[in-house]
Amino acid sequence: MPSPSVAGVDRRLFLTSMLGVTAAAAGLSGCADNSAAAETASDAPLASKVPAGTSLKIASFQGAQQLQFKLAGFRDLPFKVSNWLNIGAGPDVINAFRAKSLDVANNAGIPPIQAHYQGFDAKIVAINITRKPNYVFATKPGSDIRRVSEFRGKRLAFSQGQAQGVVLLRALKKAGLKYDDVELVPLTSNQFLTALQSGQVDIAPLANSQAPAYLAQYKSARTITTDVVDLLNLLWAPVSVLNDRAKAAAIAAYVPYWAKGQVWTYEHPDEWNEQFYVGTQNLTLPQAKAITALANKPLFPPSWDEAIRWEQETADLLAEGGFVKKFDVSELFDHRFESLAARAVPAAYRR
Repeated sequence: MPSPSVAGVDRRLFLTSMLGVTAAAAGLSGCADNSAAAETASDAPLASKVPAGTSLKIASFQGAQQLQFKLAGFRDLPFKVSNWLNIGAGPDVINAFRAKSLDVANNAGIPPIQAHYQGFDAKIVAINITRKPNYVFATKPGSDIRRVSEFRGKRLAFSQGQAQGVVLLRALKKAGLKYDDVELVPLTSNQFLTALQSGQVDIAPLANSQAPAYLAQYKSARTITTDVVDLLNLLWAPVSVLNDRAKAAAIAAYVPYWAKGQVWTYEHPDEWNEQFYVGTQNLTLPQAKAITALANKPLFPPSWDEAIRWEQETADLLAEGGFVKKFDVSELFDHRFESLAARAVPAAYRR
């Protein structure tokens, strides 16, 4: 195992530097209560009907989820949405969960692992498998880096609690680079572009949707593509929310709409380009088309076996680097919800 301290990152202090002592302490002090709640979270059967007046606070980063529901015609939901929150990054979602200002969120596989490491209990309730890369590695302007093997000795933007972090770690491992071969600079993903532009880092993983605008602005920058994927696109919720019978029923009702919404977006790229990327993200239509051309076909597996294996590999990779403690990720999945997304979509989107 590499030493706990890597240039730029002291892993045992990373959590404190990113989220603050208060938040970390709050999560750890609540472990006893949350662990007791976790024992009952997956035991009670889901209610077959959402009780009248039940509401959910749902994450909708940059308004995408809310717009998706509107365009897909999802109007008569069996629950109320009391708030669509513009929250996307894993650390922000965890903080919102702690503050009880958010009930359910859409993230990649790493935030639930990070939450567990922090002592906060939450469960995965839906899985969408991602087969194609969602991220590319962008260089700072003027860089001559062209492949991952050339990351040796470079400053790399690294977010421990987000998908971009595990994509970077998997890419380094595949290229045969050890953590000590590079300098991991602790940042959150919303800081990556500024860090690249200023030369604070040499490389940062950017979402496919971010790269076109960055390259258009900085002609001397480039992107490095790999076949490294972050397999899981998931829904998750705090155990305290799932222990509320009414809210658990509402989340169970929300999962099929979430799955059908992903399918609608995939099947209506032209409308999504115009309404979301051009209409709300200020991208040009050619840039929007370049993004949707890389879009993953939604895949909602009836069984979560592959997802659990992948999540375990991710947790083990983080543990090998000293970022988290090793644990069995199966406890992160609430199997009451396992088949709901798959049953809501046509067979072509289940495999």
